[in-house]
Amino acid sequence: MAEHITPRSKNYSDWYIDIVLKAKLADYSPVKGCMVIRPRGYALWERMQRALDDMFKETGHTNAYFPLLIPESFIHKEAEHIEGFSPELAVVTHGGGEELEEPLVLRPTSETIIWSMYKKWIQSYRDLPLLINQWANVLRWEKRTRLFLRTSEFLWQEGHTAHADKEEAQQETLRMLEVYRRFAEDYMAMPVLTGAKSESEKFAGAVTTYSIEAMMQDRKALQAGTSHFLGQNFAKAFEVTFQNTEGNLDHVWATSWGVSTRLVGALIMTHSDDKGLVLPPKLASTEVAIVPIFKNATRDQVMAFAEKVESRLTGRFRTVLDRDEQNSPGWKFAEWEMVGVPVRVEIGPRDMEKDMVVLVRRDTGEKTQVPSDQVAEQVAELLESIQKNLFERALAFREENTRKISNYQDFTGYFEGDGGFVYASWCGSAECEAKVKEDTRATIRVIPFDQPRDPGSCVVCGKPAAQVAVFAKSY
Repeated sequence: MAEHITPRSKNYSDWYIDIVLKAKLADYSPVKGCMVIRPRGYALWERMQRALDDMFKETGHTNAYFPLLIPESFIHKEAEHIEGFSPELAVVTHGGGEELEEPLVLRPTSETIIWSMYKKWIQSYRDLPLLINQWANVLRWEKRTRLFLRTSEFLWQEGHTAHADKEEAQQETLRMLEVYRRFAEDYMAMPVLTGAKSESEKFAGAVTTYSIEAMMQDRKALQAGTSHFLGQNFAKAFEVTFQNTEGNLDHVWATSWGVSTRLVGALIMTHSDDKGLVLPPKLASTEVAIVPIFKNATRDQVMAFAEKVESRLTGRFRTVLDRDEQNSPGWKFAEWEMVGVPVRVEIGPRDMEKDMVVLVRRDTGEKTQVPSDQVAEQVAELLESIQKNLFERALAFREENTRKISNYQDFTGYFEGDGGFVYASWCGSAECEAKVKEDTRATIRVIPFDQPRDPGSCVVCGKPAAQVAVFAKSY
């Protein structure tokens, strides 16, 4: 169990993979670069999916489904889009034992197939806005993969919306970015930065890409979600026009936005420790694990008492009573720590005699003895406290590892060490951005919305800066 996890301080990458495998979240597939999501990992994704789906529907979106296979000619209609995805495409050339008349691409994303349908569905301003989301799998032929973080096939949601005017589409793009921010912080307890991507980092085919960026415990950034203002690029490529209120034909304005099973990886790397998985209560499939501690002589009495405690928690919390009689209490404690259950309830003969139980927090390991008839109220308080503590702890870690740097020597020196996030002025040139990447392997993660009146001088070239950007090494 926990003793077999590689310590973070020794090898962070091995630590991460150890947790994924030993907590039974996922496993390697026989297909290179793909993964099998195990029930415990899929339960996490289901809870994320359920929360996000509710948030999408609250903002007026509906779900649909589009085909996995896309005609290759569709991909070529949007030149910038195909240029961005070309190395990652998987192409079907044969089906039913015959060569296909036209090769079919396994979707890397669905803009092209969706916009071909929107051309049929949109005729008038009365058909707009069209707000559709899809839960699906996509395939991108990745050469360097890591479970959950980057796999050739992954699960995600992709929203695709069409609007009558530019301003409404831009508002939609930012509205969905805010949905992602709220989900990351309120459910995942993961603080994120929001802002725009640089031109070189934006989505292929987008006018502007916005993202949420989180700091992992190795101080690298993880892009956790993106929202794209597509302008009229795809509408023009697929000739999607509508009759506006003046009776004239115009191209619609578009957005797309998505998050994926990468969020499971983000959750692991934000909160977990050398004992295993640490989960925020809102996303844990099991919030409370009851562990009876007994010997043969006390088994029946302790189990009966544990079942009474279980009845007080079930229905209010996602609760499991550990009925394992093969392993020691210490082994079971380590098991529940490994899988990240937020609260463990320990019940032994002495606790039972006092009509008490012991509550153990997964985030801090703190133990509290409480009367059994108060267990539900105490667990509720603990879960709320754990959710809040995980966010505050992650936020404090990010702030401790964030710097404002104006000197390029100091800038490059910072990334020679453990690194973190750096706020630095940037002139906006691709040359300076490329130099940073070459010298440090750091990239611009976001250009924050809040900008100073005078951003000063570019940290790289010393010329007047256009804005302040956040730089970091990333996944």
